[in-house]
Formats: sequence, structure tokens, C-alpha cells
Amino acid sequence: MTPPEPFNPSQQATVLVVDDTPANLTLLAQVLKPHYRVQLAVSGAKALEICRRQPPDLIVLDVMMPELDGYEVCRQLRADPATRRVPVIFLTALTRTEDESAGFEAGGADFIHKPFNPATVLARVRTHLQLKLAEDHLLRHNTLLSGELEARRREVERLRDTTLFVMVSLAEFRDADTGNHIQRTQEYVRTLARWIAAQPDGPADLTEAAIDELAKAAPLHDIGKVAIPDGILLKPGKLSADEWLIMKTHAEQGADLLQRAIDRLGDDAGLMLTFGKQIARHHHEKWDGSGYPDGLSGHAIPLSARLMAVADVYDALISVRPYKQAMSHDEALAFIRDGSGSHFDPRIVEALDDCLDEVRAIASRWAD
Repeated sequence: MTPPEPFNPSQQATVLVVDDTPANLTLLAQVLKPHYRVQLAVSGAKALEICRRQPPDLIVLDVMMPELDGYEVCRQLRADPATRRVPVIFLTALTRTEDESAGFEAGGADFIHKPFNPATVLARVRTHLQLKLAEDHLLRHNTLLSGELEARRREVERLRDTTLFVMVSLAEFRDADTGNHIQRTQEYVRTLARWIAAQPDGPADLTEAAIDELAKAAPLHDIGKVAIPDGILLKPGKLSADEWLIMKTHAEQGADLLQRAIDRLGDDAGLMLTFGKQIARHHHEKWDGSGYPDGLSGHAIPLSARLMAVADVYDALISVRPYKQAMSHDEALAFIRDGSGSHFDPRIVEALDDCLDEVRAIASRWAD
């Protein structure tokens, strides 16, 4: 059923009157017709049929009817999204408090007692139509605001993703060895994170949306290299001890850079930059605490960084560099396994082992 159009005060409202007594229908029609379009139904079933075709703006509903009484009709109207918001005024000779309570529990908006006063009927109908008009206006306003907020959210995401692209491109431009390393590690991280999330003890907050943000953050892992002097970053030979100390600062430099971005964006920073900061600072930490820059160990290392550590090292092993040949996938996996429990989180090593076919496919798709 199509939801009803919001009540428009410039148009004549439609009121459906439901009563199994023809005399009551006639009298109510005489009262309401000078002011509203009136539809009549002699049973609850007929009323539901009319509402399915085109919901009215308001319903005046008798309670005591054969087969479907007014309470049941109201319950069915409330169960249908197309008629859920149509106000129902019960018309009844019942006067007990518990009868009114049953009507309100069924979803009724008001009661008019028989014998009714025409002025009371008009006043109650007018009041509830005005309330519905106000609700419809508020609903349209909220829908408009939601649309504007969604458009702003998409614009912030586009701005964020564009900024990310520029930042990562800058890092790639300065590092001739990068190739498709960024794309591959991004997809490795996504694959490994999905494996972790699918386990019975997987983190509850590692949802598909969070994994998507985590994968978007993965390319930021070496963003701090933009702060490393060219003489060190682009040096073809082995770094000296002092040069290596400077190179290692890229982890802290990257985290500081991303923290400035988070501070600037405030509430709009999003989960991606938070993951990015974790990855940039901690992807060189080791499970046994022997990594840098903070010497974190075990689960004190953020999960995002533990995932990145495996993805980053694995891809470096299977890639050609000026100073080394590429390993095979099996050789790289053997190296990672050997570092399980010392360099790498054993659970993520297990994930890599279990997802090796998919990892091979990613490496092939994004081959240098």
C-alpha cells in the first residue's frame, strides 16, 4: 500500500466514518459533509478495504461492530505503515474506563460517546486534523534536514578521501620503491580484518563499515616518510646507524601529521583517520615488545597496526627491491610464520595462512 499524502490545509480533508448502523452514518455524514469529504463504511472489513485503496486523513470508528470490532480494525490500521499515522477517533456507547483504555492501547487518538453532540464531533475532528497537519509538517521538515545532513556527510567524506589521496600520492611520489604496494596492502588488511571479524571471538566493533574505514586508512601507514630527508629516504645503499634512527622517526612523524588533521576536522575526522594514526605510529611495533617507536607488546598494540604489520612485511617480502629479489608466496608465508609470537600477532598469522589464496589473487591483480 502506498503511504498517504500529507494532509494539506488548502485541500478538503477526507474523513472516513465507520458504523454498522445506517442511521448513525447518515447523521455523521450530515454533520461532516459541509466541511470535509466524507467516505462511509458499514463494517470494519469495508473500512480496511477503503484504506488499502487510499488512506483517509482521519477515521471516525464505531467500536461495537460484528466480525471486526473497532479495536481490531484500529490494530490492523496501526500495523500497516500506510495507515499507521492516520488518527482514529472511536465513536461508542461504552463509557467504562477500561473500554477507553482498550481503545488507546489499540492505537486510538480520542473518544466520542454516543449519543454524540454534532459540535463535539466537529471540534474533535478539526483538532486531530490540525495535529496531523503539524506532525506532517514536522516529518517533512525532519526528512529535509536528514537529506541535508546526508549530503553534508557525503561532501565531508569526499573531501576527506580527496585529502587522503593527495597525502598518499605525495608519499608515493617521494618513494620510488612503492609501486602498487599501497593498493596491495590495503586489500590484504581488508581480507585479514574480515577473517578476524568472522571468528567466534572476533571483536564486536569490527563491523563491515569499520573494516572499510580500516582499509581506507591502510595507505597512510608510511605517510610520515614525507618528513624524511631525500638523502636518507632515497639512499640506494644500506643506511648508517644514525640514518636509520632518522628513518624510524617516520612512524611518529606520520602519527603527528594525522593528529593535526584530526584536530582540525574535529567531529568530522571519522574513524578512518583514527585508524590511520594508529597504523602510522604502531605498524612497526612487534608482538614481543621489541619494535618501535613505543615498544608496545601483545594486545597493547592496536589491532589496526597488528594487521598492517603482517600485510606490510608480507608484501615487502614478495616484492622486488633494488637491494633484494622477491620471495615466493610460500617463502614469505614461512618467514611470517617464523615470526609468529615474536614479531607478529599469532592470530593474524593464522588469518594470513587461511586466506593465502585470496592474498595471492590480490598480489596478482595489483602486480608491479
